[in-house]
Amino acid sequence: MKNDKSLKVASPEKLKSAKVAAGLDIGISAKNAQAVANKLQQLLSDEQILYAKTRNYHWNIEGPNFMEMHKFYEGLYGELAEVIDQIAERIRKIGHYAQGRLEDFLKQTNLLEGEYTNDQNTQLRNLLSDHEVIIRNLRNDIKDFEDKYKDVGTTDFVTGLLQEHEQWAWFLRSYITK
Repeated sequence: MKNDKSLKVASPEKLKSAKVAAGLDIGISAKNAQAVANKLQQLLSDEQILYAKTRNYHWNIEGPNFMEMHKFYEGLYGELAEVIDQIAERIRKIGHYAQGRLEDFLKQTNLLEGEYTNDQNTQLRNLLSDHEVIIRNLRNDIKDFEDKYKDVGTTDFVTGLLQEHEQWAWFLRSYITK
């Protein structure tokens, strides 16, 4: 199948018009729900890039502890897949569509894809850096979700994600050799 050049990356305007449920009455204004959906879409993009990077490292790890790292990465990308699904579903719960095109993710992410590497320490440092970027962004966004957008449900949801990323960052730090 040929690439259809008429398909374009979702612009911010398109994202803003991607509401699902007109008249949704869940105690959050339409404006606030849109702002929350946009922030969650950014997070979804970051998680997708992190997932792809982790999966790639799983495929290409080498070294004396290959099997341990192979299994570690497999567990990590499995948990990231769950997080990705939960974020997309949260976007839907507040009345919006989750954008799922790879091109959109690459344009919206705060993370870098990075170069291919099979060096364990480089992989671990790259993943740790990405988790720390997400942790910092989540800390900032949590305040907005609660105070600015009055969305306690998303605040609680994202607080749980913050705790998961903190744990993954701890695991990664524990593997890194000086």
